[in-house]
Amino acid sequence: MAKESSKGLIILSMMLGLLMSSLDNTIVSASINKVVDDIGGFDKNAWIFTAYMLAATSTMLIFGKLSDMFGRKKFYLIGIGLFLTGSALCGTATDIYQLIFYRVIQGIGSGSIFPISFSIIYTLFNDPKDAAKMSGVFGAVFGLSSVAGPQLGTWISDHLGWQWCFFVNLPIGIASFLVLLFALKESKADDKPKIDFLGAFLIIVSTVAVMLALELGGKDYAWDSWQIIGLFVLSVIGGTIFYFVEKRAHEPMLPLNIFKSRMVSGTSLIVFCQGAIMFSAITYMPYFATYVLGKSSSNALLTPMMASVIGGAILLGFLQAFFKFRTIMFFNMALGIVVSLLLMNLSYEAPYWQAIGIVVLLGLGVVGPLMSVAQNSIAASVDKKYIGVSSSIVGFWRSIGGVMGASVTAVIVNRDMASSAKQAISQFQIPADQIATAGNPGYVFRFVSQFLPKQADLVTFYSHELSHAINHGFVVSLCFMGAGLIASLFVGPARMQMKRKSPEAGAQHI
Repeated sequence: MAKESSKGLIILSMMLGLLMSSLDNTIVSASINKVVDDIGGFDKNAWIFTAYMLAATSTMLIFGKLSDMFGRKKFYLIGIGLFLTGSALCGTATDIYQLIFYRVIQGIGSGSIFPISFSIIYTLFNDPKDAAKMSGVFGAVFGLSSVAGPQLGTWISDHLGWQWCFFVNLPIGIASFLVLLFALKESKADDKPKIDFLGAFLIIVSTVAVMLALELGGKDYAWDSWQIIGLFVLSVIGGTIFYFVEKRAHEPMLPLNIFKSRMVSGTSLIVFCQGAIMFSAITYMPYFATYVLGKSSSNALLTPMMASVIGGAILLGFLQAFFKFRTIMFFNMALGIVVSLLLMNLSYEAPYWQAIGIVVLLGLGVVGPLMSVAQNSIAASVDKKYIGVSSSIVGFWRSIGGVMGASVTAVIVNRDMASSAKQAISQFQIPADQIATAGNPGYVFRFVSQFLPKQADLVTFYSHELSHAINHGFVVSLCFMGAGLIASLFVGPARMQMKRKSPEAGAQHI
């Protein structure tokens, strides 16, 4: 346990580490054009983000469990070390394939930082209410990264070069590493538990397979192609084998018995659903802002949404001790249904303030509160020896739900826009030699100046059709929110005052 005098320094260092890893994707997204201009690989640029997410999500559960077994400090420092190594290498990349590989190293490090940050909070604070408040602040860090990242990334890439979007991590990460190395103390375990290597391997295989299928389906390959079907089959087979392996493992990588708790299983489903509406909004509201509402910046709606996430996470971090977890989650999912309905009916004729109000309600009432409440509800419901792996469960299911929600939403939006393109070709009598340009909504949106003012009606047509397509896409979010609402009714009546089970069980590590 850390001394009181060093606790504040430890928390600040962990917040810097968390901010560093969560900022990375948003900073890089703002510099992607300059990256491609410098080292090429336009057709592979999506993998810069996909590789990072695959690596981070597939290793979260593993790092969470290893931190429970061998100490949180050790694996947190390993995570920062890997992240910094990946960052330094990314800044030296000379082609797109090198950059993608180095992003995998970064992602693996990020997979450690997220879950272990929250588990250290629960060991630093004896009072669960204090831990809840601090986890709310940590949850707000993710909202802050989405607000500040794009602007910071644009400035860095314009003035210092895209490489510094990665190099900027080094002083922050090194400072965090050194403070935690000397200020954070941890106890040592007497026993040497056996690592479940097969379980870890199967987690990675199953997670990567399903996320790849969801990422590539409908884009690079048809949903009924052998590649996508094969990935889904591989994920199912891997998951099935994983279940039986974990049932027999002496020290399973993912203790399945924790899902016997209604709070753990119910919260997992709820954050899965939350991820769906969160990722869908992050993906499509920037399009709505620029191509439908005509705003110059894609962050016109994303920034107020993520700013409200910060407020929601911090506010509920302080207030959740006064309510049952079930009450908060039910309210979140009920608001999610309202927001989904509002997004399904948001018109291209709507005033800008109306769109802002909807996304603020989403951030403040749906996404932000669960950033801390979900972590605390699970931590309060499991044995102390499972704090690390339980902290990773939230981020894991949120990522999987987010990728699934955004992918299914994309199927609907792309289907509608493909139909609109056919209608435009007929309605505006687009010649055959212009179908690849004027008959392609994506091309028109990207190079709109080529079509104005002569083909203003075509631009307006596509803008209105995109509005309708995004409206239809949020039907997916409505379905997920409905499922989350039902799940919230069965999570049990626990609240923040609830003490964790069997506090004496297992070797205690920070």
